[in-house]
Amino acid sequence: MAVFTPLGDAQVATFLERFDVGAFKALKGVAGGTENSTFFVTTDQRELVLTLFEQGEHEELPFFVELMDYLDEHRIPVPGPVHDREGTALQSLAGKPALLFPRMPGSHPESPNLAQCRALGDALGRLHLVSQHFPGQRPNPRDLHWLQAVHHKVLGYLSPDDQTLMKNQVDEFEAAFAEAGELPCGALHGDLFRDNTLFEGDTLGGIIDLYNGCTGDLLFDVAIVINDWATDDDGRLDAKRHDAVLDAYLARRPFTQAERALWPAMLRMTALRYWLSRLLVVYVDPPAHDLTPHDPERFRTILKARIDHGALPLPEVTTR
Repeated sequence: MAVFTPLGDAQVATFLERFDVGAFKALKGVAGGTENSTFFVTTDQRELVLTLFEQGEHEELPFFVELMDYLDEHRIPVPGPVHDREGTALQSLAGKPALLFPRMPGSHPESPNLAQCRALGDALGRLHLVSQHFPGQRPNPRDLHWLQAVHHKVLGYLSPDDQTLMKNQVDEFEAAFAEAGELPCGALHGDLFRDNTLFEGDTLGGIIDLYNGCTGDLLFDVAIVINDWATDDDGRLDAKRHDAVLDAYLARRPFTQAERALWPAMLRMTALRYWLSRLLVVYVDPPAHDLTPHDPERFRTILKARIDHGALPLPEVTTR
């Protein structure tokens, strides 16, 4: 979240007149983030979040609105967009597409404890159960096909050893996915890092920032979570956090045999996905705004750890 397009109080007060959210009281820009302008808005009735979309494919915004509406309707803790009196969520403000959301409670967990890991795993399991019936479609823009097509763009910036590492991994993923067969698919969050969740103590207040949402292999989402939520500084997996997330998730949605077989490769592939995307930002496609890119080395470290130490055993399934 950040502010790239400033807004004035009167401008936002007029904007709010389209909605049944109360009268404007206060506006505060939110620092941080890389893509959109974000503001906290206070009315005499509630706390809201206003987002202006600064870049990206604006024609894809209806998909995100439909996905957030759908998950909210199914009691998944996501901020369902506020619709105006005509029933429309996607608006325009200051010449940019805009969405208004309820402000979810809590803060980002920097070092998630086991209770928070269990809460996140349970919520993701519930999300994936209902998301398999979501009718919208947006192919995963960062799946194996993307890795195959794009990884060559960064090879010239890598050491010979890292070039070999990346090319060999892509080859291995191709073989592993060819053998795996069909995997369960549905709508994904696509970027469920700790800073895209809000907690009040051990209670999950909300899952936010679904603008990487897409449809594809559910296992992809789970691997992203484990690589962020259950990984130590040296890239190795923490068994207690790993099991806390997966115990809760698998109780909601057990893996198929194909998913279990592909799990180690998916952990490596999602690590490579973020190593590659961060390398692209550093060397090939820098951000539109003056922001510091994320360090690619973090996910190179994770990838190396997954290669050297493999995946931890998956927990036994106890369904609810």
